[in-house]
Amino acid sequence: MRRTFKPWAIACLTLCSVAGVGVAIAQERGAPPPAGPTSVAGGEEVNLTPKQMQDRVSAIIPEMEAQRGTVNAQLADAKRRKDVVKSLCLDDKVKQMKLATETAKDRVIGLSSAVSQNDGDRSKHEFTVIQVLRERVQTLVAEAQQCIGEETGFIGNTEVVVDIDPAVPDADPSDFPEDPIVSEPPVLSSPTM
Repeated sequence: MRRTFKPWAIACLTLCSVAGVGVAIAQERGAPPPAGPTSVAGGEEVNLTPKQMQDRVSAIIPEMEAQRGTVNAQLADAKRRKDVVKSLCLDDKVKQMKLATETAKDRVIGLSSAVSQNDGDRSKHEFTVIQVLRERVQTLVAEAQQCIGEETGFIGNTEVVVDIDPAVPDADPSDFPEDPIVSEPPVLSSPTM
């Protein structure tokens, strides 16, 4: 079987091959990545120097710890009131906040290392991760406000009062009557008989 190629198909194939070789050569020569601001969670762009990032982060960790302290106080109050449901919910939030805060502290160390080495890309990465962890703690604070405790509407012993309508007869409907009316079933008849 013999194939024939159209001239326009050969031209397209040649153009694609040449373009691919050009991209490969540019990558091989180590073309710099496109410059531009790095985006942080929430859409905020980072146009800070590594030193500015480090200065901004110095206020984030105490803020995260203060937020965890607030939720921890709510947990202590729920435990004092012996509200098991709310205590479990708040305890989970506090544990997640502690993990995020500890991770952020580790990332601050990484950011300090990147700043001392004047590594801009790594600084941006560490700063972005810290910002995401901060937002996670803020989300957990909002979720902690939604923790619902036990219902406290029924405190004390419960008393049940029953009122019976005087129009209701005293007879027990489950008793079998002494002279039941028994009817005989109809006699079977057949159309052929």
